[in-house]
Amino acid sequence: MDRVSPLEGGELSRRQVADEGLVLAARGGDLAAKEALFRRHAPLINGLAIRLIGRDADVDDLVQDTFLQAFRGLDSLQKPAIFGAWLSSILVRTAHKVLRRRRLLTRLGIRRFDPIDVDALLSPAAPAEVVMEVRAVYGQIDELPTKLRIPFLLRRAEGLELAEIAELIGASLATTKRRIAAAEERLRQTPMRRRSA
Repeated sequence: MDRVSPLEGGELSRRQVADEGLVLAARGGDLAAKEALFRRHAPLINGLAIRLIGRDADVDDLVQDTFLQAFRGLDSLQKPAIFGAWLSSILVRTAHKVLRRRRLLTRLGIRRFDPIDVDALLSPAAPAEVVMEVRAVYGQIDELPTKLRIPFLLRRAEGLELAEIAELIGASLATTKRRIAAAEERLRQTPMRRRSA
């Protein structure tokens, strides 16, 4: 994910400068600029979507909805250089809605519970301790309410700083800290679900 903060000396990164030019061109109706923004950011957005909601049919829809919202709202982006961070915040808000809808449909018996396929998230070259931690976290993650799950995963799976998470979820720094702490406490208290062989 692109970091929002500028580099040393107040200079923007080359990627941010390129994004700024592409956003300005896309605002003017340049379809090639929109395609370039999509190609540049789709892998990052797709990866973030998979880590937040799991690899399933909803991922493609989530990524498409994110880009659609972004392209419709380009005129509202005040700092075109931070397109990547802005796009990530759109994805996080949209993922929140997807997860809440899933949880409701599961409770109503309309959707069956499908745990996240952890093996799809892991690289074959991942160290054993990383594999164990990822399995432990994702084995329990579906027990968390969405408002706790997303900041927790942004911290643990994405490794983001608290200020970045607060910005992405649209909450204060104190609220973000409380939600992550609450998620960690709930995970400590919830027995790990046994994976079926």
